[in-house]
Formats: sequence, C-alpha cells, structure tokens
Amino acid sequence: MIDVSCAVIIGQEGKVFVAQRSMSMRLPLKWEFPGGKVESGEQPEECLFREIAEELQVDIEILRPMLPYEHKAEPAIRLIPFICRIKSGELKLTEHAAFLWLQPEELPALDWAAADIPVVQQYLDDLKISSALKTK
Repeated sequence: MIDVSCAVIIGQEGKVFVAQRSMSMRLPLKWEFPGGKVESGEQPEECLFREIAEELQVDIEILRPMLPYEHKAEPAIRLIPFICRIKSGELKLTEHAAFLWLQPEELPALDWAAADIPVVQQYLDDLKISSALKTK
C-alpha cells in the first residue's frame, strides 16, 4: 500500500481549494485534493509541505489531521488528509490543469478521483458536526 498525503486547503470565507488532474496524469481531468506520495523515511506532514510547494508554489500550514482512508483499488493507497491553509506564496499550478475555490456544499458536484470521495464526505461530515456544536 502506498501512503499519499493530501491537503484540504481552506481559504477565505471557508472556501476549499480543489485541483483538476492534467491530461498527462493518471485519472485525467478528475478533481482531487493536491498532494503526493510519501517518500521513504519521510513523515506524511513533510511530504505534504514538499508536494504542495512543488505543485502549487505555496507554503502551507497544517491546521489539523483528518482520518486516513485506505483505497483498495490498483494501486492500493492510504490517503492521509490534512486540513491546511496557505501561509505564503502565490498559487501557480505546475502539474494540474485547473483549480477552483468552492464552498463546501459545492464539492459533491465535481467528478472526483475515487480515493478523494471519502475525504470529501469526511470533511463535509466534520463541518456538520462543528456547525451543530456552534448552534448549541
């Protein structure tokens, strides 16, 4: 199983950053949370800092981890998501075809890479729980 870190990047007004895979990537034009493979000897957080700097030309800050998800398809991956925010830099795509900043309720409408779908659902579920706590 391959460990893959990904960033659920939260921006202004609670919008969420999503990236569209390019035609040259596996699963072309599917939407995903950006990130990449954890290298040997690397922590998932270190991987995320490196991958986001390479792919998006920005530095991020990890706000909190989310629950990992094991995607059993070939190749099998363990997706390790983190809620993040951009700390510095200006977004510039180096690998992806496009990006969007979306309100959380808009996320389900995208054509997601299969491994990212449970991360989308977990994020939306977490928001429901946190908004329910705020209203009590």
